[in-house]
Amino acid sequence: MATEAGSGSAGCSARTLAACVIGGIVLGASVLALHLAGPAAIPSLPPLDAVRRRFRRRRRRPVRVYMDGCFDMMHYGHCNALRQARALGDELIVGVISDEEIKANKGPPVTPLHERMIMVRAVKWVDDIIPDAPYAITEEFMNKLFTEYDIDYIIHGDDPCLLPDGTDAYALAKKAGRYKQIKRTEGVSTTDIVGRMLLCVRERSSDAHNHSSLQRQFSSGHGQKVDDGGSGSGTRVSHFLPTSRRIVQFSNSRGPGPDSRIVYIDGAFDLFHAGHVEILRLARELGDFLLVGIHTDQTISSTRGRHRPIMNLHERSLSVLACRYVDEVIIGAPWDVSKDMITTFNISLVVHGTIAENMDFMEDDSNPYAVPKAMGIYRRLESPLDITTSTIIRRIVANHEAYQKRNEKKEASEKKYYESKSFVNGE
Repeated sequence: MATEAGSGSAGCSARTLAACVIGGIVLGASVLALHLAGPAAIPSLPPLDAVRRRFRRRRRRPVRVYMDGCFDMMHYGHCNALRQARALGDELIVGVISDEEIKANKGPPVTPLHERMIMVRAVKWVDDIIPDAPYAITEEFMNKLFTEYDIDYIIHGDDPCLLPDGTDAYALAKKAGRYKQIKRTEGVSTTDIVGRMLLCVRERSSDAHNHSSLQRQFSSGHGQKVDDGGSGSGTRVSHFLPTSRRIVQFSNSRGPGPDSRIVYIDGAFDLFHAGHVEILRLARELGDFLLVGIHTDQTISSTRGRHRPIMNLHERSLSVLACRYVDEVIIGAPWDVSKDMITTFNISLVVHGTIAENMDFMEDDSNPYAVPKAMGIYRRLESPLDITTSTIIRRIVANHEAYQKRNEKKEASEKKYYESKSFVNGE
């Protein structure tokens, strides 16, 4: 047995030796062949730039979507539409229709183009904007979107958008197979908000004979309702039904870091406008986290009159939450900024703009900012724009006949939409 084992081991060693010899001969021959062929035969690696270009081509190009609109008196319904549009792609490009196009197709805009651009650019789901966009998407403009702006899809809500001649404004995009639809946010529209202010104008003119207030009236075209909320103030009920899901959708879902410098600013933020956006932008630049307090409807009515606010607490909160400069809001913030509140939220700085509806409180003994002033953490910011909620209302009052005609036309189309609408799966 030992002889057999030794014989087997010897045979294995001989085979191993033979394999090594043959492998060495093959390797040597290969090296010799490369040497005789010269350096040109040795394969070289591609240049680094070529590798990068090849990698970029293989990498998926971001899906770019386009949505246009007037965005006149921008509200949370506009913001929710932009949020839904952004969810259909990787980058959202927004076309802001020119003043001239709005006048020709709908009537005079309440807010001019430069203010509307500030508002749209401040929405946190918007990546870029195209100013002076046309109302109707012509073939020329559509091709420009596809070639110059690399747009993949054009987005619009499920409500019809008709041109003055009755044709579909998005017919060409649909025909090209590059159209996608989102769900309209019900309960609010620019027409509705203008209607609320027109009610305010009519009501003020008859205040001497009529004790009802705007808070006791429902938005135009939807009847009248009241919600006292136990306060007896008769706060107006919006047609919008707020849900926790919608608030979460608008929220950043993140808090401040342990060492964050938290800036606090509060206000009504009624008819959220470009003046609000700009002061929030400045406030955010002063820290790492911007906390915004939204006052209750009752607080606003008591300080600014029974015709305010035009929009209720939830509507105003969503508009502010959609702003890219805002990190968090307090829904129903107290009028006074207390020591306990400053400690609870770890507030480093309390700010207020120089332009506001009513600055008389600054001289009162009951100054709501008395505590932060005493602590040395209060600062007044120079407001970049001289715009308030009253500014917007005055624009409506100055041209109320034109807006009344515009609203009557739009109310008819909105009524038709609500009568024929069906459930659409969307957010």
